[in-house]
Amino acid sequence: MLDKQTAGERIEKLRAEIRYHERKYYVENNPEISDYEFDQLVKELEAMEAQYPEFITPDSPTQRVGGEPAEEFATVEHRVVMLSLDNTYSQEELLDFDNRIRKLLPGQEIEYIAELKLDGLGVALIYENGKLVRGATRGDGERGEDVTGNLKTIRSIPLVLEGIGARLPILEVRGEVYMQKHAFEELNRQREEKGETIFANPRNASAGSVRLLDPRITASRPLDIFMYALSYVEGASFSTHWESLQALKEMGFRINPHAQGFSTIEEVTGYCDLWATRRDELDYEIDGIVIKVNSLAQHVELGSTTKSPRWAISYKFPARQATSKIEDIIVQVGRTGALTPVAVLSPTPLSGIVITRATLHNEDEIRRKDIRIGDTVLIERAGDVIPAVVMVIEEKRTGQEKEFQMPDKCPVCGSDVFKPEGEAVARCTNSACPAQIKEHLHHFASRDAMNIDGLGPSIIDQLVEKKLVRNAADLYFLKHEQLAELERMGEKSAQNLIDAITNSKTNNLSRLIFALGIRHIGVRAAEILAEHYHSIDTLAQSKEDELRTIYEIGPKVAESIIQFFQQEGNKAMLKRLQEARVRMSEEEAKVVGEQPLEGKTFVLTGTLKNMTRDEASEAIKKAGGKVTSSVSKNTNYVVVGESPGSKYDRAKKLGITILTEEEFMHLILHGA
Repeated sequence: MLDKQTAGERIEKLRAEIRYHERKYYVENNPEISDYEFDQLVKELEAMEAQYPEFITPDSPTQRVGGEPAEEFATVEHRVVMLSLDNTYSQEELLDFDNRIRKLLPGQEIEYIAELKLDGLGVALIYENGKLVRGATRGDGERGEDVTGNLKTIRSIPLVLEGIGARLPILEVRGEVYMQKHAFEELNRQREEKGETIFANPRNASAGSVRLLDPRITASRPLDIFMYALSYVEGASFSTHWESLQALKEMGFRINPHAQGFSTIEEVTGYCDLWATRRDELDYEIDGIVIKVNSLAQHVELGSTTKSPRWAISYKFPARQATSKIEDIIVQVGRTGALTPVAVLSPTPLSGIVITRATLHNEDEIRRKDIRIGDTVLIERAGDVIPAVVMVIEEKRTGQEKEFQMPDKCPVCGSDVFKPEGEAVARCTNSACPAQIKEHLHHFASRDAMNIDGLGPSIIDQLVEKKLVRNAADLYFLKHEQLAELERMGEKSAQNLIDAITNSKTNNLSRLIFALGIRHIGVRAAEILAEHYHSIDTLAQSKEDELRTIYEIGPKVAESIIQFFQQEGNKAMLKRLQEARVRMSEEEAKVVGEQPLEGKTFVLTGTLKNMTRDEASEAIKKAGGKVTSSVSKNTNYVVVGESPGSKYDRAKKLGITILTEEEFMHLILHGA
């Protein structure tokens, strides 16, 4: 065991190294090490902090995800009012803006900075002595909601600043939280398969995720941020907005790379026209351009109205909607058997592409909007990504329109369709349905699952249609000559795919668990199950009550796991995976040292000062104890932090031993 000083030095070194690699990956998009190597650094730091909890600090990379959900957000007052921007919609209005500026600043030279206007959620971050202390939503401009815990989960937000930022007493910086298009589509796909309500657009998804009361759920959402303004600073001064942006970049913030300076308003209008046509090239949503006077001294001279600054304006792009006609409504079948109605549209040009289909989500949505075959409808690229039907134009109806009925048989395999009680999505009951097999293979081969490079949609379609593959396990028994005979596959491509399939056999257990496609099991849940059970066999034999006691595994997930391993088809597939020598287990970490809490059961409630719930749970497990989510007569200890919930009251009622955080730490170190 390391002495205290050496341990503290190692912890600080690990934190510095992790922060460096976080910046290279999340801010600069230029990683220097693999995901595995980065994860090993984080795991080592987590282990060190669990062993030496006195060194845990709020700015540690391990503290990004908090524990207990908040009951509500506190209201906080912004240090500087977050004003809204006036909007313009034409070049003439931009010229008027320039004329107003020049009248207010007669004879002065004017420079502008033009920046892409992200369609996200505006936030303000406060740093004191280089450390993040608060993050808040815009709210009404004067007051917002304190969402610090949620914003800390966004990896591109530095918890500790670099360079001059580390020396500044107080700094307020503003940014826009957003979600990339491909990440948004994947999030909606997962929600739709689970029967959950999908998000209308990336902005709604981003705003909703930041305002969740449980930061652990926020951490699972693919959020990112661009910073766009240094709104308050003590200990430094800047002469231009551009200079302040470069300073923010050097401090470790992520700045949009497309910001640009101009000396005339005509150049600015050209920039607006350029991005109106190029916006689809970006993997995030923009709905316009923000134009700011560059000189900060001129900002002061120009001042503001009660609502908006006079030195900045927003140019909004035209709306991206069109009318089309629904020629038919078809039904697609997903990986979990989910049936999704899709509108077949008359080909309609919209924002640079021709729209021919739009999702209708589910039967309830069709009924709510009263959508019929033959209707003329208003369509849009929801969030400029997914084509969707906004509304029916009823005055265009002729009386020839037909109401749509969801089929009671699967349109692919003819099996019965079942709609679970309380869910919006109907599902095919046949797990061997070809449509489900194809989608399952897509999922099985995906990057976060078995990561089989080269196994794309066209290859999967052929494998299923030629009956070479009936489930994921069959992939491992494919022959080179079988693949070489497929369309678009030569000898070299066939061998590359065989190699990729073979290499996937050695993936870690959590990847395999995620790849199996068990309903409600995401990447994080798969990691938790792998850490707890260490093998597929052990997981398959688990009981529902036992699963529910695992932290972060709820009743729905537990039920899905039990159902999955009870199906004969899944049992046969797992047996074939074992025959193919796919890695289905991993060694349990060896117990080091004494187990002072062996056989003891804990429940955690409230917010702990020196560690998160996850860290406390990990410390208990390493000491031989067990963590459950509910208090019962079998509970030995309830650890109580600030603002405890009903578990505290139940513990008192049952006479369970209640521990403060200090008493808990003593117990961890010395045992009962």
